[in-house]
Amino acid sequence: MAAQKINEAHEHIAKAEKCLKTSLTKWKPDYDSAASEYAKAAVCFKNAKQYEQAKDAYLKEAEYHTENKTLFHAANTLVTLLFVLRQEQKKMPEAIQYIEKACMMYMENGTPDTAAMALDRAGKLIEPINLEKAVDLYQKAAGVFENEDRLRQAVELLGKASRLLVRLKRLDEAAVALQKEKNMYKEIENFPMCFKKTTAQVLIHLHRGDYVAADKCVRESYSLPGYSGSEDCVAMETLLQGYDEQDEDQVYRVCNSPLLKYMDNDVSTADPGSPGVQKNRTKTRNSAFRVYISSS
Repeated sequence: MAAQKINEAHEHIAKAEKCLKTSLTKWKPDYDSAASEYAKAAVCFKNAKQYEQAKDAYLKEAEYHTENKTLFHAANTLVTLLFVLRQEQKKMPEAIQYIEKACMMYMENGTPDTAAMALDRAGKLIEPINLEKAVDLYQKAAGVFENEDRLRQAVELLGKASRLLVRLKRLDEAAVALQKEKNMYKEIENFPMCFKKTTAQVLIHLHRGDYVAADKCVRESYSLPGYSGSEDCVAMETLLQGYDEQDEDQVYRVCNSPLLKYMDNDVSTADPGSPGVQKNRTKTRNSAFRVYISSS
C-alpha cells in the first residue's frame, strides 16, 4: 500500500511539472493546476508515512499558490504542515515558523481572524514542548484580535499567556498581562471576571513580595460595580490583613476558602513570603497560595 501511494505521489509531481512548462502556445505556467497536483502528491506521501517528502510537496504547493497570488490558499497549506511535522516532536519549531509565515499571509490577504486562530492552534500544540513559545504565540494572537476590536477573543488568549507566565515564574510579566486582561474585561463590562483577575493580581503580587501593589489592586477595584463587599473583595481584604499582621491562621483560612481552594485548576502554588506566614509552612500544602489565572 505504501509503495502504491508513493508511486501515485510521483505521478502527481510529474503532472505538476508538466503544468509548469511553457511553449509557443502556452506562455504562462499553470500555477493553479501545479499547486493542485502537489497537494495530491503531499496527501499520498502522508498516507505512506513519508513525512519529509510530504513536507516538500506541501511547500511546493504553497509556493505555487503564492505565485498564483492566492495567498489564503498558500497560508492554509502552510498551516497543514503543522499536522505533518508534529509527527516528530523535534520538527515542531520548524512547523511553528511556517505557522508564523502563514499568519503574515492571512494578514496580507485581509483575513486577520484566521491568522489569530492559526496562532492559537499553534500555541496549543507547542505548549507541551515549549512554554515560552506558546506564550509568544498566544500574545501575538491576542494582539491580532485586539487590533480588530475583538476584545472577548483577545482577552481569552491573554489569559492563556498569563497562566503560562505564572507557570514559568515570570511573575513581573504575569502581573502586567493580568492588568491588561482586567482592563479589557472592564471595557467589555464583564465585571465578575474583573473580580477574578483582581484576586489573581493580589496573589501574584504577594508572591512577588509586593504587598503595596497587592493592596493597590484591591483599592483600585473598589470602583468596579459590585466589587466592594463582594465575596472576592472580602476574601482579599482578609488575606491582606492577615498578611500584613503576619497572622498565619487568617491567611490559612482564606487560602482554604472555597473561593480559592476550588477554582478551576491551572495552578501554581506560591507561599506568601512573609516570615510570620511562612511559619510551619511544611505542615500542609494548604498553607500555600493557590494561584489561578482563569482562561474563561
